[in-house]
Amino acid sequence: MRPLAALAAALLCAAPAAATLAPGARAPDFTTRGAIAGKVFTLRLAEQLKRGPVVLYFFPAAFTGGCNAEARAFAAKVDEFRRAGATVVGMSADPVEQLAKFSQSECAGRFAVASAGPAVVKGFDVALGRQLAGREVTSRTSYVIGRDGRVAFVHSDMNPAEHVGLTLAAVQRLAAR
Repeated sequence: MRPLAALAAALLCAAPAAATLAPGARAPDFTTRGAIAGKVFTLRLAEQLKRGPVVLYFFPAAFTGGCNAEARAFAAKVDEFRRAGATVVGMSADPVEQLAKFSQSECAGRFAVASAGPAVVKGFDVALGRQLAGREVTSRTSYVIGRDGRVAFVHSDMNPAEHVGLTLAAVQRLAAR
């Protein structure tokens, strides 16, 4: 294993920070650059929320095993999220140029991924407390944010296995209200 890959694997297996935004908290608005199907655009949370709930899922680093698997799992279920009225947006501290490639290969062009700068990482309380290539690594945390801008559901676990199923169920509950 190459040294950088070994470091990334070690960092991504570490336990996440315990704190996250609690259900009911107002999600901080932000504007950043994102990509979908390799095309870069400006993403603003408030604009996304005008269409309905947003699943904002933070992942540690593009092109790593767990993050690739999670992106593919979200891509496979994105139509179900849309039927429940929600938009899926992946967030990482990776640069948008890397995320543009990730949006094509791992997300299959099915949903946007965006770059989480320091203010977004701090605002959503997703700092893992480690850096990779000079950037803060985010915890693997999934938020469901209601149209009102409030957190309806949060799941924080470095294991990507349950993020998609749990967030989809939360979106479906929100839609049934």
